[in-house]
Amino acid sequence: MNIIRVLLRKEFLQIFRNKAMLPILFVMPVVQLLVLSFAATYELKEVDFALIDRDQSGLSRELTVKFQATGYFTLKLETFDREEAIDAMNAGLVKMIIHIPSDFGKEASTGKQADLQLIIDAVDGSTAGLIQSYSASILNDLNTDVLTKLNIEQAGQQIKQAKSINIIPQNWYNPNLDYITYMVPGILVVLVSMIGVFLSGMNIVREQEIGTIEQLNVTPIRKYQFMIGKLLPFWVIGMVDLLIGLALARYGFQIPFLGSLATVLVVAGIFLIVIQSLGLLISTLTHTQQQAMFIAWFIMVIFILMGGLFTPIESMPEWAQQLTLANPVAYFIKIMRMVLLKGAGWKEIQFMVCTLIGMGSVLLLISINRYKKTTG
Repeated sequence: MNIIRVLLRKEFLQIFRNKAMLPILFVMPVVQLLVLSFAATYELKEVDFALIDRDQSGLSRELTVKFQATGYFTLKLETFDREEAIDAMNAGLVKMIIHIPSDFGKEASTGKQADLQLIIDAVDGSTAGLIQSYSASILNDLNTDVLTKLNIEQAGQQIKQAKSINIIPQNWYNPNLDYITYMVPGILVVLVSMIGVFLSGMNIVREQEIGTIEQLNVTPIRKYQFMIGKLLPFWVIGMVDLLIGLALARYGFQIPFLGSLATVLVVAGIFLIVIQSLGLLISTLTHTQQQAMFIAWFIMVIFILMGGLFTPIESMPEWAQQLTLANPVAYFIKIMRMVLLKGAGWKEIQFMVCTLIGMGSVLLLISINRYKKTTG
């Protein structure tokens, strides 16, 4: 224990002597959390559209008003020239073109099929899908209004609506469908992961580059003591960063903490051991900090993209879903969302926690075995 205590003191002194490193460790994660939480969203905020209204009827104007009244669609260009509208879309000025033909109102008022055309910029498939979904909802509402008015006119009197099934939606865990509530727990995981992998991944190779590793190798320090001394300082820093992020999530973004904070911290401690053991393994396999950085970044990009942060794992191909079984980031993102947003306990997450413990044990043992304690 005395040897490990001395190593820890040495590591903390190295960390806090580097004044440029302190803002990276404690300020940058907060800045990244603030920026990513607002930037990383698939919500539809504002869609500029062009209108080609060749009908100029009351119904076509009502349709335009319905689109604008949602707060999501903004009329950017109104023209009769189709080429002008297409040029605006090609230039990125509008995301959608609504083309209303000249007989639209007449056909609809007589009960016939009334056609109109929506042209959507689908370069971004996710945004295009949302635009199409929102537009379909607006058009369905308009269609219902037209049919109701048509039936009233044909009957010559107000039609009494028959009793029907009323659907009252209730959203669990995220009642307001706030995308930030969904994203913040996952972003916290990513930030903690990056700190753990990059700092531990460059630690041993940094000692090699500055030559201090040789001084440590000639001492009677055992390999496991050396690795523990390298792992614990950044484990403590990672936990501190996580606590700062959790406080910001709770009081800054109003993320509901339905589950136990103790559960989150225990699992976070296990996860940090997994991710830092991976960093130490990278550090034992490389010879320069640049090599360690590139390998760590390559692995983290895969972990993040296949971790369920931006794309649901269930939407991935079958082979990709199988690969996520070896992704510790995917497990912790799911655990964070389950505990914070659903109030899950140990019973619901125990399999994933046991998997993380297994990963951490294997990676740490391999890292210790890979470290060559030589003097030459």
